[in-house]
Amino acid sequence: MRIRLKTLLPLLTPFVLLVAAAYIQWATVGLPVVSADAYRSSETAAMPHGFPPWLCITHYVNFLFLVLLVRSGLQILMDHPRLYWNVHCTPGTEWLRLTPVEVPKDRVWTAKEDSRYLSPWIGLPGYRHTIGMARHWHFLSVLFWVGNGLIFAVLLFATGQWRRLVPTSWQIIPDAWAIWVHYATFHLPPEPNGFYHYNALQQLAYFGVVFILAPLAILTGPSMSPAFTNRFSWYPQLPGNRQIGRSLHFLVMCAFVLFFVGHVTMVVLTGLVRNMNHIVVGRDDTSLTGLYLGLLGLGVIVAVNVLANWLAWRHPRAVQHAARAIVTPIMAFLLDRPAPRAEFRREDISPFFWANGKIPTCDEWKNLAAGGFKDYRLKVYGLVENPVELSLEDLRAMPKKTQITLHHCIQGWSGIAEWGGVTLEELMKQVRPTPEAQAVVFYSFGEGGEGGEFYDNLSIENARHPQTLLAYEMNYEPLSELHGAPLRLRVENQLGFKMVKWIRAIEFVQNIRTIGQGEGGYNEDHEYFGELANI
Repeated sequence: MRIRLKTLLPLLTPFVLLVAAAYIQWATVGLPVVSADAYRSSETAAMPHGFPPWLCITHYVNFLFLVLLVRSGLQILMDHPRLYWNVHCTPGTEWLRLTPVEVPKDRVWTAKEDSRYLSPWIGLPGYRHTIGMARHWHFLSVLFWVGNGLIFAVLLFATGQWRRLVPTSWQIIPDAWAIWVHYATFHLPPEPNGFYHYNALQQLAYFGVVFILAPLAILTGPSMSPAFTNRFSWYPQLPGNRQIGRSLHFLVMCAFVLFFVGHVTMVVLTGLVRNMNHIVVGRDDTSLTGLYLGLLGLGVIVAVNVLANWLAWRHPRAVQHAARAIVTPIMAFLLDRPAPRAEFRREDISPFFWANGKIPTCDEWKNLAAGGFKDYRLKVYGLVENPVELSLEDLRAMPKKTQITLHHCIQGWSGIAEWGGVTLEELMKQVRPTPEAQAVVFYSFGEGGEGGEFYDNLSIENARHPQTLLAYEMNYEPLSELHGAPLRLRVENQLGFKMVKWIRAIEFVQNIRTIGQGEGGYNEDHEYFGELANI
């Protein structure tokens, strides 16, 4: 792991200063007196107090889905184990690198090669090149996590339990500082009975997790959605850009993990048995019921995670289809309606653009490339009234469109480039798809990761979008072989894996289930990518 000093210092300096200030106070004037509020009991504590059943249940469900989110999130991160503050993702500019590999300068190094192995003990599902399955678990988990959080928030305010979390007086600041000085210098202050009252620092920590960290996790997620950010171009600018949103999403995850470690430590140190009774069964006593049920609950969480890994490896198609049935309708409702349209300026073009995919090795493409693609013919067929074969000159003779757009790779990296070519809508005017045509399939000269022809599809509606382009130009130059010559697809409300490079042919079809293994594309068939490529 490598982290830039100019990022590490701002992250650590506040914590170091707080610890130093605590030691200085202890050394000079002694430990501060803890407020009398810390000693509240059942007789003096204001209502509400205790832990109602709904709170115990949502607390447990929250932990279950957070574990799944963290594990699948780490797996997604390791497919491009670099975090940036800039949107261009130029190697060497990352602030955090979770790989020992420096991008070689003497040969092509693709983003796919940069992916790292992650143990299935940590990641879900683990190993390399499993981002498709990791995304299914991440999106399934986040839907239930957000739903559980909404139930928690509604009941929190409906029952008055919010008063236990939300500070109502500025006195909490000096009270929290007094508790912090004790903890930082390894002294345990007198602890209140958490069933009736939290200490000031504990209350601030819970408030921060519920009302700051959780909303930040939810709000930074959409900054990585091409459909959402292309439609609402101002959204990723709130944090600064897409990569800042991605970095903040990671830091929020780290904050959740650190809170969990600190939280569990204090639960143990301040009375494990009584605390477990509080949060598991909602009782304030020292019976072992809460501890036993809590351990059983942890066992269930472990079993669920084992089951998730087992399903990911033994029944990946079932997980893929479950995600399609549950996630697709919700995300389609949220993201399909917006019409992406964001474009950038020439000066925004990235100095580096990651390469991906295997350059074709078939003789047909090599011969075409050797001749500068003069003999290239794009075959367009299927459910069309006018099948055609078009040369590059034919395509260049058609009305040209240029656009400067942000590329969103499913692995996490991004880059801005100019693309020039002919819109698919213009091509469709010439070939005239029949009413039965519901999708467009693009076939590549290149191979997929497991061998065999690469292919993918677009819905007929998305094919008609004004930013859906058959590009023969990149950054005002003819498209390079590395980036898809002679022709590649650009569809700006989708992730990069949908943008087929080295296009050989285009087929209009009624049902994508008749293509390949029936999931719609090579990566969907072989790596279990989801059919929703706009998130």
